[in-house]
Amino acid sequence: MLSLVVIAMNEADRLRRCLDSVPMAVEKLVLDSGSVDHTRQIARACGARWIRADWPGHVAQKNRVLALASQPWVLSLDADEWLEPDAQAAVTHTLSAPRPGIVGYRLCRCSHWQGRRIRHGRWYPDRKLRLVARGRGRWEGNDPHDQLVVDGSVADLQGDIGHVPYRSFREHLQTIDRYTATSAASLHAAGIRASRVDPILRPQLRFVDSYLLRAGFLDGAHGLALAGLGAAYTGLKWRRLWRLQASASR
Repeated sequence: MLSLVVIAMNEADRLRRCLDSVPMAVEKLVLDSGSVDHTRQIARACGARWIRADWPGHVAQKNRVLALASQPWVLSLDADEWLEPDAQAAVTHTLSAPRPGIVGYRLCRCSHWQGRRIRHGRWYPDRKLRLVARGRGRWEGNDPHDQLVVDGSVADLQGDIGHVPYRSFREHLQTIDRYTATSAASLHAAGIRASRVDPILRPQLRFVDSYLLRAGFLDGAHGLALAGLGAAYTGLKWRRLWRLQASASR
């Protein structure tokens, strides 16, 4: 009744936790865009069907694997995510008695950073639509930021999706560098343009929103650091967009 779908590349160190956290799935699919580690072996050892593919981008790749699912309901997780026990119970109960008219379900995502669960700021509750009726959902957005949407009504489930987005602080910084470049290019291709004040004002607003308005300060030093890193991400993204449009106008 449930398909679990995952996209992956070099996720051997964390794929097993993701796949094993959804024991109720009768089908597990891993779409791999070129791993050189043991991702394939681990996927198969966990009972998943491993499929090799190229990399067309985050949104397109997630739509690819979503289309391959064969069961009436589809759960989409990233390889660095897993269902916590309370979320497992909620999904199992929902599948046994789906609510009439509901074609998608959201769960909160609780991310871990530098050894701590982050419970405030822009990182929590971070509701994510991940459980959808087959054929009713699709991924949209500008790479690398994707969002699952459905044609129909959505409800919330109890429980968290666990998430460790970065293996280390260094990887966090590398991801900021990579994602801001991708995001700026996507925004530019979509016709979005930066003003002179965007690289200055937007990071400040992002910090205030994360640290004060969304109570990131309740996470202590971790909340302060994440608010600062979020502001840095925003500033770099808009500076890169500004440079792209400046180069294009020459």
